Amino acid sequence: MNGSQVVVVGAGIAGLAAAHRLARRGARVTVLEASNRVGGKLLPGEIAGARVDLGAESMLARRPEAVALAEEVGLTDLLQPPATSTASIWTRGALRPMPKGHVMGVPGTADALAGVLSEEGLARIGQDAELPRTEVGDDVAVGEYVAARLGREVVDRLIEPLLGGVYAGDAYRISLRSAVPQLFQVAKTHTSLTEGVREIQARMAANQQTGPVFMGIQGGVGTLPFAVADAVRARGGEIVTGAPVTELRREASGGWKVVAQDHVLHADAVIVAAPAPAAAALLRAEAPEAAGELGTIEYASMALVTLAYRRSDTDLPAGSGFLVPPVDGRTIKAATFASQKWGWIADENPDVVVLRTSVGRYGETRILERDDADLVEVSRHDLREATGLDATPLESRVTRWTDGLPQYPVGHHARVARIREHLAKLPSLAVCGAQYDGVGIPGCIASAHAAADQIEGDLTAVRELTANPVQSLHGGAGE
Repeated sequence: MNGSQVVVVGAGIAGLAAAHRLARRGARVTVLEASNRVGGKLLPGEIAGARVDLGAESMLARRPEAVALAEEVGLTDLLQPPATSTASIWTRGALRPMPKGHVMGVPGTADALAGVLSEEGLARIGQDAELPRTEVGDDVAVGEYVAARLGREVVDRLIEPLLGGVYAGDAYRISLRSAVPQLFQVAKTHTSLTEGVREIQARMAANQQTGPVFMGIQGGVGTLPFAVADAVRARGGEIVTGAPVTELRREASGGWKVVAQDHVLHADAVIVAAPAPAAAALLRAEAPEAAGELGTIEYASMALVTLAYRRSDTDLPAGSGFLVPPVDGRTIKAATFASQKWGWIADENPDVVVLRTSVGRYGETRILERDDADLVEVSRHDLREATGLDATPLESRVTRWTDGLPQYPVGHHARVARIREHLAKLPSLAVCGAQYDGVGIPGCIASAHAAADQIEGDLTAVRELTANPVQSLHGGAGE
């Protein structure tokens, strides 16, 4: 990119991935981060001497972006799949094996959900093959569509906890098209939902997608952004923390003026990788329509409660943990037996057992108003009810992610398309992050790569125009 100066606003994994891609292609990159650290929702920490993640703890491995980035920045030897792939669901008063043979909770046959659903709920799934087609139009809520085909019990007892773990949202609001696109395509092309799910499963088998679904990193996924940041710096990039951007203005030259407290930068291009509210504030002057759309994006808040116990005091069920359907009225929505899920935690800490619980969903504000001690106590209560664990923890930590997860309601894809349509009027400006095309780590990285590629294309077009303005204006000498 011939030394073009690019400013990236935001040093979460999306901003860092965009900076890394541009730096590898020869751009001079400066990353400006409002907080005092890089990484966003990826946060490494420690409890009772054990290294742990205090934010996201795993990466979807069946998408290539996250694992590939980890390999590019030197973490290949530290990549580890979960030590166990079994999990449970705490429903109807007992821990029950997590059903297999489903796509985000939607079964290919009723047998896949035996033990989790009632007899009536299982029988309702069988009606799917007899029902007339359910039209989904341009988009539909996951819960609305699946309940129409298979009954509410499938949604309430399996889809809700699974989607809640990703979005901390409400399945009856979340967009099928944006959140589970493979099911949306099935809904568009099949009358029977279960038949479509079986087709997806057959396609996955034919493509030999049999490797681990998720991947972790020894030391925690929270180490990934630090490795990416180091790689950016190694290529001459600069990362400035504690530097909230307060102004973004188009200059007469076609470049950008970026103001961040004591820093005033002049850039050929800018990538805004900040959360929607901050992005809206920055874009209001130059792209008011895009800013208006960004301002309508809602977020859910949640908290993670991390607990450490003496191994001699614990006797946990097998598996990586359990999910909790909201319909059961519990406080926690999930628990992860981190020392059982990640072999490196157990290997590094043979005398300590680490667990995590999560609390808070979209619209649930009262639970998060409790202080840390209360959140620890309600987590311990639910763990005791579910597993019998009654020991006193060695240490506890509460990590709050206020407005941490963007929501993808029905029509989200159309809103994102409108944002990008408005921004297309401003060449050399791009956006990326969790609020656009996926909240998971691979989705954020894919968004970052698309933004970097757009910027490279925009700057290449500018250079070509500058180098040969007559040909660019008149279509070349042959006309």
